[in-house]
Amino acid sequence: MTLFSEHAVIDVDTHITEPPDLWTSRVAGKWHDLVPHIERVKDRDFWFINGKRGLAPGAVSMAGYNGRPPNEFPATYQDISASAYDAKARLVHMDEQGIYAQVIYPNVGGFGSQNFLTMKDKELKLACVKAYNDFLIEWTSASPERLLAVCALPFWDIAESVAEISRCAALGHRSVLFPSQPQDFKQPDLSDTYWDPVWECAQSFDLPISFHIGGQAALGVKEGEFSPRGGPMGRKAKFARYSALAFIGNGLGISELICGGVCHRFPTLKFVSVESGAGWIPTLLEALDWQWHNAGVVFEHPEYDLLPSEYFRRQIYACFWFERDMLARAAQLYPDNLMYETDFPHPTSMSPGPATIAVAPREYARQAFADMPGDLIGKLLHDTAARVYHVQ
Repeated sequence: MTLFSEHAVIDVDTHITEPPDLWTSRVAGKWHDLVPHIERVKDRDFWFINGKRGLAPGAVSMAGYNGRPPNEFPATYQDISASAYDAKARLVHMDEQGIYAQVIYPNVGGFGSQNFLTMKDKELKLACVKAYNDFLIEWTSASPERLLAVCALPFWDIAESVAEISRCAALGHRSVLFPSQPQDFKQPDLSDTYWDPVWECAQSFDLPISFHIGGQAALGVKEGEFSPRGGPMGRKAKFARYSALAFIGNGLGISELICGGVCHRFPTLKFVSVESGAGWIPTLLEALDWQWHNAGVVFEHPEYDLLPSEYFRRQIYACFWFERDMLARAAQLYPDNLMYETDFPHPTSMSPGPATIAVAPREYARQAFADMPGDLIGKLLHDTAARVYHVQ
């Protein structure tokens, strides 16, 4: 008997490796040179958006790949595991891993949908967002209770964003993807009341807002790319630094939601910090609580009726997938706010292979949860995620 057989495990952060024809088959032909599409360059597949080369699908589909340098990631779609892009194969993979449900995030459009901004035509950008959202509903229809769709958003247009949330709620999406720092993309600050129509709409449908790491201007990552280039530091060292600091990037969003009054104005709206880890959360919240009193926030904003840690407990969630030493303390302090993920099929996912120290999800759970009480383990693996994403 394992923990994964005792609980219907919900994996709250996985990704879809978008099929090559996602946009060319759904967006008007007049734009086919501009929409995201695959071109082969030196025997490798790459996405091109608005005529510019972007990420390689293999770079975000490392799970199950046993290649060695110089082919450090799958070169073409033929080299990628079908479970990365095929829904039926994904379900088989989930069964093998003992995972009941997965929340699905994108790659090509960016982890905050910011890559669509590389296209200048307003109508085209919206068409691409809608095409992705429609595709994802079709993809998850293989098992809608196990494959949980997160809708992309045309956040650069507030009216269209509200309309798309309403449309996607009707289609069956379970969450709304949003950049944690929209100001990085020449939009109003996250805490600006400009965004209140988006929060109000999402709250009305009880759809959580997902802030995936990378939904801000990334350190050393150029527009349309997945990971930073090398330079004097070296590509791998730079990627390690970028990956770790991306967690703190989401801390900017969390602190802004709280200090900017978003949580106060929308008390039933849920926010999820995705792929950001959880061990640093207690430190951030202890600091915010102390500074809240020390700076006199209660005098400046007497309407704020909770401390930062209390706003977090009420409506903000964080996700973890490899942490051990710091996880226990975070789970002890915030047992109802943490959720488990695998990041499948990304290079940092819980997918063992020659290029990673990751262990299989079942083995990770056995090691990381060894000294935790059963009711807490149930919350981390299933209960909290089931409540947030309405899983029966």
